[in-house]
Amino acid sequence: MLLKSRLTLGAVLSVVLTGIAALNAQQAKNATGRWNTYGSDKAFTRYSPLDQINASNVKDLQVIWTRPAIDPLIKDKFPDLSPSNYFRGTPIFLNGKLYAPDGVGLLEAFDGATGKTTWVQQPVEPTMKEAAGQSTRGASYWTDGKIERVFVVRGEYLYSLDLRTGERDRSFGDAGRITLNRHTKDEASYFGWPGPFVVNDVVVIGGNGGGKASGGYGDGGFNGNAEPEDIRGFDVHTGKLLWTFHILPHKGEPGYDTWGKGSAEYVGNMAAWASLTADEQLGYVYVPLSAPTASHYGGHRPGKNLYSDSILCLNVKNGKLVWFFQTIHHDLWEYDSATPSVVGDITVDGKRIKAVIAANKNGFLYVFDRTNGKPVWPIEERPVPKSTIPGEEPYPTQPFPTKPPAFDRQGFSEDDLIDFTPELHKRALEITSRYIMGPLYTPPSIRDQGPDGKQGTLVIPGGWGAGNWNTGAFDPETGWYYAVSMTQAGSYGLLPNPDPNGPVKYGLPDGPPGGRGAAAQELPPGVPFVVRGALNIDGLPIIKPPYGRVTAYDMNKGDKMWIAANGDGPRNHPLIKDLHLPPMGNSGRPAPMLTKTLLFLADSSDAVMGQAGITGSGKLRAFDKKTGQVVAEIDLPVGATGAPMTYMADGRQFIVVPVGGRGYGAGWIGFALPNRSGAPAVTATPSRSPDVAGSSQAVFSEAQVMHGEAVYKQRCAVCHGSALDGGQESPPLKGSAFWASWDGQTARALYARVLSSMPPDSPGSLAERDAIDLVAHIVHSSSMSSGGRSVEAAAELNAIILQRPK
Repeated sequence: MLLKSRLTLGAVLSVVLTGIAALNAQQAKNATGRWNTYGSDKAFTRYSPLDQINASNVKDLQVIWTRPAIDPLIKDKFPDLSPSNYFRGTPIFLNGKLYAPDGVGLLEAFDGATGKTTWVQQPVEPTMKEAAGQSTRGASYWTDGKIERVFVVRGEYLYSLDLRTGERDRSFGDAGRITLNRHTKDEASYFGWPGPFVVNDVVVIGGNGGGKASGGYGDGGFNGNAEPEDIRGFDVHTGKLLWTFHILPHKGEPGYDTWGKGSAEYVGNMAAWASLTADEQLGYVYVPLSAPTASHYGGHRPGKNLYSDSILCLNVKNGKLVWFFQTIHHDLWEYDSATPSVVGDITVDGKRIKAVIAANKNGFLYVFDRTNGKPVWPIEERPVPKSTIPGEEPYPTQPFPTKPPAFDRQGFSEDDLIDFTPELHKRALEITSRYIMGPLYTPPSIRDQGPDGKQGTLVIPGGWGAGNWNTGAFDPETGWYYAVSMTQAGSYGLLPNPDPNGPVKYGLPDGPPGGRGAAAQELPPGVPFVVRGALNIDGLPIIKPPYGRVTAYDMNKGDKMWIAANGDGPRNHPLIKDLHLPPMGNSGRPAPMLTKTLLFLADSSDAVMGQAGITGSGKLRAFDKKTGQVVAEIDLPVGATGAPMTYMADGRQFIVVPVGGRGYGAGWIGFALPNRSGAPAVTATPSRSPDVAGSSQAVFSEAQVMHGEAVYKQRCAVCHGSALDGGQESPPLKGSAFWASWDGQTARALYARVLSSMPPDSPGSLAERDAIDLVAHIVHSSSMSSGGRSVEAAAELNAIILQRPK
């Protein structure tokens, strides 16, 4: 008995010591607030246990450092690199350093305490085509305990870089990179904004898919055959392709028969727009997928259409499907699963559940046991309205979660219309009388082009979604989930395909009025955002607020705990400024960040895709995460364009926010509490447009304007519209919206932006002559007259000032 007791005591002591060691290791990790993925961790919780910044002192946050979107180490070599103000890069934090994709997707390493540069990834070749690119959301880190690598995607390439030096790992692929191009029918180049995702020893790649850069990559229009973007796994050491999962099933694979009329042979899109998440202990990766082509008409693809709009659980070792759930059958609303599926443990009715929480554009949360895909609460198949469009066969039912309740409004009725005053309500009724209204999943309808005809179907949420890439943060200590959403109406009025032989008989050639693709408008004075398109009254949304919100859930119960508006919204609009309304919420796509006691949420910049967001200065708000009460508002020079993150460096907790907007440029801002001297230490600034003396008289020749028009039609019109009035995801290049960004700038600045970012699937590929002439065509289309001589070199553009015609 004595021996047995000693063994028992030793076993207990061993368990205790092991627990203490694990606790100490966790506390050491928490002391630095390690943020080692774009979403904080592989679970994508967007959570940090740090609490040096708390409700009592958050109001005292100061700007400690800022960084431009492109470091001078690159900018000085390529002066015409001009990144978009849509700056996505959220840093990861490792060993005192931050690592993030910059404004053109090159990885930069910089000190967490000062913002000073450590190294910058260099282009493979010293050419503009290699240097130009788009910003991406984040990088991914891998280590075996000795070797440390960081992975980043730029254009068609996946790079493996040495964490210490930024040099390419020459043993990976072709001297440090591999191409992700798949040689599709239209030879579309790969691109992926979320970046790579490392799970154990596999680099998992999703992507945006859909074909060449144009019109939402297959979201709308009459294109029914944009290529799907398969999910692939690559060896972390060599770059060798390990496996491929076909998100559009091939013949003989499960799901092939859910695509009627042979559509599985050519339909596409369905890519992983959002970041991936994982449970590395299980070895599972969770993949949210988007809608099929075309997103608003499916007469050519009857059936459920697997695996569109699905949550996939794949075994990361071999890419085999473990389980899946389709959130939308036969999608007609573009209700993508566009949000990272958050991994977290919850306790329901006394049972501990390894859960995964999936949000959708439609405003629902779907909660599963992540080991087997079984819903935590029942998800019911319920009948939905039928279509009136010839040839359309909507699926008769859709899945409705019984818990938790939706995080935003769904469906459209007269009860949704603003009623601040009788006059406003009357005008809203007049607008909606031209449309069909109905509950969630009311299908699109044909747009009657007669003077009194119906213009389509009104929907809430619209095509940009209630939830999106920015939705969702999870507190692993409490089991609470925070859903960030915007309430934005849209309309789907389809027109017949001009090509009667095309498989897609109806579509949205210009984007739905009041939703995606609507042309931008002038902003009323003092109003941070307006609704663009048809569904507004002088820029005021016709639907009730809040337009931007955060909803808190206790996921242990599946209950909604509180809702809070994010920002004032258009309460200062001339039509309602005297009504003293409560905060109405700023529309847009801000991403949340959680700490021990606070929820942080910024105003979203209008540079972010989605026909929403603020213009001008904004706020970073701190909410009490238990109550939703705003405890502090910190000034931002412009709105946020990426997700915030936090960490500890030199004994101080920092919060870093990617920002971008007109008049400011783009870059990172690092906040912290004042040091002992109380003085902030700003070390760098985003690049602003220089004040350049010059002439506003245009000197482009008529021949240049004509050549520029030809180049535009060939390379740019598919995104920016044949009349330069903007596309589904591209800004207008003429009129008031254009001049709001470019009035007073040099023609060289516009040239640089064109050269750096157009076309989006091959930036930097335009010849100097073509880019100069494109500028000539753009400014001529905005009523700036051409001159009598030709501009022969880009340097001459420095002397030309763009000036809004009076």
